[in-house]
Amino acid sequence: MSMRCAGAIRPQRGTVAVADALRQDVRMAKSKGDKKAAKKKDSAKEVKGNPKRPKNQADEPKVKKGKGKGKGKAQVKSSEAMAAALAAPEVYDTPVDVEPVKKQLHPEQPISEVLRVGREFVLADFDPSSTPGFDGGRKAGKKALAAFAPEIGEWQERLFAETKGGGRRSLLIVLQGLDSAGKGGIVRHVMSNADPAGIKATAFKAPTEEERQHDFLWRIRKALPGPGQIGVFDRSHYEDVLVAKVRKLVPAAEVTKRYAIINAFEREVIESGTQLVKVFMYISRDEQRDRLMERLEREDKRFKYTPGDTDNRAFWDDYMKAFQMMLGRTSTRIAPWHVIPANNKWYARYAVQQLILDKLREMSPDWPVPDYDIEAEKARLKDS
Repeated sequence: MSMRCAGAIRPQRGTVAVADALRQDVRMAKSKGDKKAAKKKDSAKEVKGNPKRPKNQADEPKVKKGKGKGKGKAQVKSSEAMAAALAAPEVYDTPVDVEPVKKQLHPEQPISEVLRVGREFVLADFDPSSTPGFDGGRKAGKKALAAFAPEIGEWQERLFAETKGGGRRSLLIVLQGLDSAGKGGIVRHVMSNADPAGIKATAFKAPTEEERQHDFLWRIRKALPGPGQIGVFDRSHYEDVLVAKVRKLVPAAEVTKRYAIINAFEREVIESGTQLVKVFMYISRDEQRDRLMERLEREDKRFKYTPGDTDNRAFWDDYMKAFQMMLGRTSTRIAPWHVIPANNKWYARYAVQQLILDKLREMSPDWPVPDYDIEAEKARLKDS
């Protein structure tokens, strides 16, 4: 991979965002009335007098008061600012060095918007055989998966390199779904161009005796990705509001408490520098039966099957209710859920790939500036 280093150095990512967040806190602390009117008037004059001022200075989002309006946006801004501040202080302004992908292989709209769970989302109305945002079909979907793979590889390398310049950011991909939904295939197919050393994959099974001695997030915290890593959870802390709820392993009141605990935990994770991509891979009941049957019929697939997989199908409706509750209670502004229609494996992989790319582009990790004199080191190396 060639590295075309530009001469200009960008300031620390997140500096402007942190300043924006601080200014927001000041506005929130002020009372209504004359102060608010004066603030609005002065702001209007300032923008009018400086029409070319950068957007992030002139167009800050307003935080409304009363009835909690704007509180969520303020929390999002603060969390994003804290996470961004952990990027490398000084980086090269270098474009991504990958081949451009044909327009027809791009999604019609950002997948992160098309599949995001909003307040009115109803899982029962969602078609697991659909392909939202991409109508190219299976052949084009596979081509797109291969075409975008190098970009994921470069972003991952940049994220790792960022730590050499003091960065502490990481990315965590949370995969939820019933048996045979295709969670395992995501790591194999979507992350194929990534360096395995930079991937931390964890598959969560039933908790061990040791894990049962701690709170339900104990084992999750231990598995979080370190600086520069991309973590992948095959199942996650959400098992404790899914299996625990459906099989009644804990009282219903305890499950209800866990939704709020999870939201607070994820906010903490994001503020520490780890961005989240939460994916629920949704397949139909008939599709699951067909995939489980294939595992029984093929010698090379039987190791994936356990009798418990069929036992769980008796609780299908209960799981669907639990998933609906999970999505409604924990799809937040800073950590939204995305429901992936997963009956078509090619589309599920393409959609998850696009979600990861959207987040990595948003994070925009870059090559750090060395803390040594490059020309001096070239001269030393030449004479060595």
